[in-house]
Amino acid sequence: MIFKNLSNKISAAFSKLKSKGKLSEKDIREVMREVRLSLLEADVNYKVVKDFTEKVTQRAIGFDVLKSLTPEHNVIKIVNEELTFLMGEKCEELTISSLPTVVLLCGLQGSGKTTHAVKLALNLKIKGHRPLLVACDVYRPAAIEQLKVLASKIKVPVFEMGKSDPVKISTNAIKYAKDYGNDVVLIDTAGRLQIDKYLMDELKKIKAKVSPNEILLVIDSMTGQTAVDVASVFNETLNVSGVILTKLDGDTRGGAALSIRSVVGKPIKFIGTGEKVGDLEAFHPDRIASRILGMGDVLTLIEEAQSKLDETKAKETAKKIMSNKLDLNDLLVQFAQVKKMGPIKNILSKIPGVSKQIEKVDIDDRQIIRMEAIIFSMTPFERTSPKVLNFSRKKRIASGSGTTLQDINKLLKSFENMKNMTKHLKKNKKFKTTPFGF
Repeated sequence: MIFKNLSNKISAAFSKLKSKGKLSEKDIREVMREVRLSLLEADVNYKVVKDFTEKVTQRAIGFDVLKSLTPEHNVIKIVNEELTFLMGEKCEELTISSLPTVVLLCGLQGSGKTTHAVKLALNLKIKGHRPLLVACDVYRPAAIEQLKVLASKIKVPVFEMGKSDPVKISTNAIKYAKDYGNDVVLIDTAGRLQIDKYLMDELKKIKAKVSPNEILLVIDSMTGQTAVDVASVFNETLNVSGVILTKLDGDTRGGAALSIRSVVGKPIKFIGTGEKVGDLEAFHPDRIASRILGMGDVLTLIEEAQSKLDETKAKETAKKIMSNKLDLNDLLVQFAQVKKMGPIKNILSKIPGVSKQIEKVDIDDRQIIRMEAIIFSMTPFERTSPKVLNFSRKKRIASGSGTTLQDINKLLKSFENMKNMTKHLKKNKKFKTTPFGF
């Protein structure tokens, strides 16, 4: 879960304030000392931590906070505001201006640059753009083939000229985009295991030749303070316009996300939150601050549902709900919809008030796979008429799906509960379907 360790430690620090009726300056300073230690353990830049905690402390020991009826809430509100400010205050997405808009992606090898070039292409395609991916990593073995394979999955074209000069490839790609109507050109450049003069010189040549509208630095968030150091060097050389922070789903600390804007002076524009091509989010500082403080992120959850779920299937399910004709085939559709959203625990963690409750709960995503196996082992008639499932039929299904009779009964019970729930929803005149159909 994103920022898991940091979130837990900050929440533990603030929990000490809840037991106090009134707060003193000493209380504030003690809590902020724990917050400071938590941020340093999260590998946040020392100067950033020092400035942040000083600002929060000075605001929190003000008369209005200490004398208020709910001082702990006011302190948390101040921390939330300062965290948001620390990460950039507002979401800064790509600037799409000229035709085509040229985006140069750079970074070290292993940061996820090629994968996130494809993720960004899909993000743009969903918004109605016609992106073109450009294969300029001519050094890493199979890099061009990797880009082509990933791009084929999202049906986005790739411009490549084999192992040619990357500068020449870039200029020809822009001409190609103009001829074929691609409005955004995404140039995937070569990375290195470390920063070297040859890498930087090549990037400077490409920049000079194609004059990119955006230069996005792709950084592995799990490298913590090292990521900030890398960002500083790339920015000094290329004057990057923004950062894509990858592997944030595996980063329980969050040091890079909290340090980059202050140290480098450039915004984080996107974050990678998983291995799938759709796992890319615009970076919203206010929403990330809420996640760190355990307050959820329902807006991102809604946006993910709107972009990843099939609205047509949701409406079809809604019609069946209204006519009370749900069957197990519809349950299969719902399982497929949920799987598109990613791990269930990640979905629940974005709901306010839920993230802390599920912290120690073991949520097994394979349970959905087992339930799907049970339904797939049924005949078409059994799926539409589950009431015919007697002992012998259930025994056959259990054998075919590698499950138990108890698993099958549990699934059927859950299905009946869902049908009963939708009956009550149907009676509600204000009933509206969710992206899942009910």
